[in-house]
Amino acid sequence: MADLVITRVFDAPRALVYRAFVDPDQLAAWFGPVGWSVPRDSVSIDPVTGGHQRLTMVSDDDPAQTSPVEATFLEVIENQLLVGEANGMRLSIEFHDEEGGRTRLVLIQGPYPDDVESMAREGWSSSFTKLDKLLG
Repeated sequence: MADLVITRVFDAPRALVYRAFVDPDQLAAWFGPVGWSVPRDSVSIDPVTGGHQRLTMVSDDDPAQTSPVEATFLEVIENQLLVGEANGMRLSIEFHDEEGGRTRLVLIQGPYPDDVESMAREGWSSSFTKLDKLLG
């Protein structure tokens, strides 16, 4: 068992990257790996400590295949930190300023069994490719 750690730099200011995680319209536009969509009407976010994030990912190839997400925010610091928990797994997302108005995002999620960690990494990487397009 190990935590997944991903560091990614986005070519957008920190407040915009943070907003993409807490604004339901934006989250629906990018969340989930390529091949999956998040219907806007499935998204509910209350980005405060003790608040929630709920959404359902739907397979583009087989809409009967869904993956619901129901998380509770354990800590929220606007434009800096989101910490949540879902299904016994913890997720921490830090937002840091980088030179040139860019943002360094540090994501820590887990614990994962070793054989699942690589799939989760691919999923986040694919999602972040969609987020890059949204922010661009």
